[in-house]
Amino acid sequence: MKFRPLQDRVVIRRAESDTKSKGRIIIPDNAKEKPQEGEVIAVGQGARDEDGALVALKVKAGDLILFGKCSGTEVKIDGDDLLIMKKADIMGIIINKTVAAKKAA
Repeated sequence: MKFRPLQDRVVIRRAESDTKSKGRIIIPDNAKEKPQEGEVIAVGQGARDEDGALVALKVKAGDLILFGKCSGTEVKIDGDDLLIMKKADIMGIIINKTVAAKKAA
């Protein structure tokens, strides 16, 4: 990809949503809820604080993150549907999805 976000913006590829419900009912595209997690594709260099120092972002390319429902702007780059959002829209980094699923059970 030949795109680099500016300042504290992050480019994200939204995770794929399930096509079937737990009861094996097929969900049509217009009824699917968009997933609130995705993979970081590219990260800006960071924003400046009040003193003018550069504050780098805590996320990096390849991180799996959780973000708000209405966060970001949907764009199409090189044929991929991506999201561009500010670091404030990111709620957290998902450390290990399989470990989190076992703890919830």
